[in-house]
Amino acid sequence: MTIMLIYMEKVGYPDHQSASFVSFRFLGVLLFAFPLGLFIKGRRLKPIFLASSILTPIFALLILVVIDLKIDILLYSFLFLWGISFTGIQITALPYILRNAKPETHTAAITLSYSTWSFAGIIGGLIIYLLSNINSEFFNEKLILQIISFIGFLCFYFIYQIKNQEHVPALEKSRLNYKDFDWILIAKALIPTFIIAVGAGLTIPFIGLFFYKIHGIDSDQYAAISSLATLVVFGMVLYVPNIKEKIGYKIAVPLTQSIAVLALIILAVTELIPYPFAVYLAVIAYIIRQPLMNIAGPMTSDIVMKYVGERNREMVSALTAAIWSGSWFVSSIIFQILRKNGIQYVYVFLITSGLYMFGVLMYYFLILDFEKRVKEGLIEE
Repeated sequence: MTIMLIYMEKVGYPDHQSASFVSFRFLGVLLFAFPLGLFIKGRRLKPIFLASSILTPIFALLILVVIDLKIDILLYSFLFLWGISFTGIQITALPYILRNAKPETHTAAITLSYSTWSFAGIIGGLIIYLLSNINSEFFNEKLILQIISFIGFLCFYFIYQIKNQEHVPALEKSRLNYKDFDWILIAKALIPTFIIAVGAGLTIPFIGLFFYKIHGIDSDQYAAISSLATLVVFGMVLYVPNIKEKIGYKIAVPLTQSIAVLALIILAVTELIPYPFAVYLAVIAYIIRQPLMNIAGPMTSDIVMKYVGERNREMVSALTAAIWSGSWFVSSIIFQILRKNGIQYVYVFLITSGLYMFGVLMYYFLILDFEKRVKEGLIEE
């Protein structure tokens, strides 16, 4: 996803059209997340990981073929199916960790999971940059994306090698329905996620296009910048358990995300600065924003999962994926409309900043309620 939209731009898809295609990736997750959340309750998760590890790179390769052939109907279809296959990894990861890790290591385990994604982003960015600089004509965006997709098949081997006995919580009844979940509690936990997800969907998928179209940064350069930012994310996220112990979530989450929003505002306004230093300011703001926004992920996930309790975790994991993908589906359409009507990136990103600040405030209220419920003995820390 780091350079796919830049590749699409180069083969003739304008950014508003690319946004339309990408929205179907999020639509796939949105429609499949809730049924999967019900399905995984009381079932082993490893078979789902294995299926996703095969299907996700297969659909990635098919997407690249139809982009090159410009078969739009198949591009919509494969992005939709890619989104569905990815949910097998996206939704089941947190429930798997919470089922199988010791309670006292949950924060560290969740942090390690987030760090793994960051480390993969670092490696992906380095692959893109190094191959492009070896021979940019031979190693074009399409070939690099194909190589990365083939690397994805290694996922199957490593998941297959997991030999420990998976803990599967027993179901109280054979069939589940919507009454088996605490929906008011779930709604309170997911409102901040929904607000931030809507804002993120207007920005995160399209930052590569912003750098390419506004500042002239090509895919290999953007991959290097993204890799550097992700390296900082990787380093900082590892300190989440320490941050939790020293200053607590009530300070850490609002503080880190507020600074990240300020960095996003600076990134946005570089579009309006008609001087060469604007590109350097944009890169610095991006590198600051990435770790500070991402460092909150393990913290908020830990809070939300503890807040809703064991009986609701699989459903919350599924709904979180649905909210992110559903919001990004809607946001991609909004982005498409805004760009089609000539709205500058700066104003799109400023909308995101406003939504982020509102979401941060709602997270703060959730943390206050979380601490209150801990004191009342309703939640075990």
